[in-house]
Amino acid sequence: MSTKNKAQEVTDKVKAKAGEITGNKVQQAHGKVAQAQANLKQAAEKVRDAFTSSPRL
Repeated sequence: MSTKNKAQEVTDKVKAKAGEITGNKVQQAHGKVAQAQANLKQAAEKVRDAFTSSPRL
């Protein structure tokens, strides 16, 4: 897992929460979308790592 993607996920969670607290629906939605993108990037990295680190038969 990349620390860059993890940091982005945390930043996006903060944006979503700030939008929730302030009542800004647009900011909240943007934060949640960006958070989902970071989660997808992390999942793709895990899959790639699983294939690159698996022993060859």
